[in-house]
Amino acid sequence: MPSTTTPVSIRRITDDSASDAEDLLAVEEPLEIVVVARARGAEDRAERRLGITMRTPGNDRELAIGLLFAEGIIASAADVVAVDEGEGPSGGLVRVALRDEVTVDLGRTERALAVASASCGVCGKASIDVASFAPPSPLARGVPRLAPRVVHGLAARLRGAQAVFGRTGGLHAAALFDAGGALADLREDVGRHNAVDKLIGAALLAGKLPDPGAVLMVSGRAGFELVQKALRASIPVMVAVGAPSSLAAELASAHGMTLVGFARDGRFNVYAGRERVAVPAEAAR
Repeated sequence: MPSTTTPVSIRRITDDSASDAEDLLAVEEPLEIVVVARARGAEDRAERRLGITMRTPGNDRELAIGLLFAEGIIASAADVVAVDEGEGPSGGLVRVALRDEVTVDLGRTERALAVASASCGVCGKASIDVASFAPPSPLARGVPRLAPRVVHGLAARLRGAQAVFGRTGGLHAAALFDAGGALADLREDVGRHNAVDKLIGAALLAGKLPDPGAVLMVSGRAGFELVQKALRASIPVMVAVGAPSSLAAELASAHGMTLVGFARDGRFNVYAGRERVAVPAEAAR
């Protein structure tokens, strides 16, 4: 496994002292993603460079698969015939070869390039039709059903499982839980979008998605792009430590997803899909 941290020399300063010390930083390096596929209307497959994303090394294969899935370039792990990892001119490289039957929409690859380059595939757009971001199949209403105590415990379980964050304080995390709060899997990265792509990519490759009982927890805020990725994976519940954006809440509500924000310090807010979260017994009286 590549190193996820690097030591640095620092000067630690307080109000009345200064001392030399060593600290650990989370590694951030470029990763180039290349797809080998046919463009629509073309006969032969060719390499198509999607772009470069800045990420924490490790789980690069999962990151590439998760990004291709989130952007609709692949429909499942079965569309992938080979994944090679190596070194490119700018750093790490992942080359994903797709089945002959899978054709690439160049417009989608341009969108994926924007995501990989800027971590935002919708930046600069004045308006967005949230109805166009529907999950592959409608989410089941009221499933899963979460007890408030489960939601209260997710942030602590997430933080407790963040190995690299504990050493650096510099990484985002995304984790999948079941409705009882049991941790299924977790990924860390300097980019919150990358962490979600790694997590979803791993679940796809393991054949664990779609899962009607899955709960996605993210360490930061819930932006539009993260809700979109969760919907693409048919994840019915997303919980964030931070705040959602207005467009994220609108997107979740439009497609029946439960969106929870500010899940920390013994409280949380439900911004969409409140039917999946049980009302505390005290409040129901």
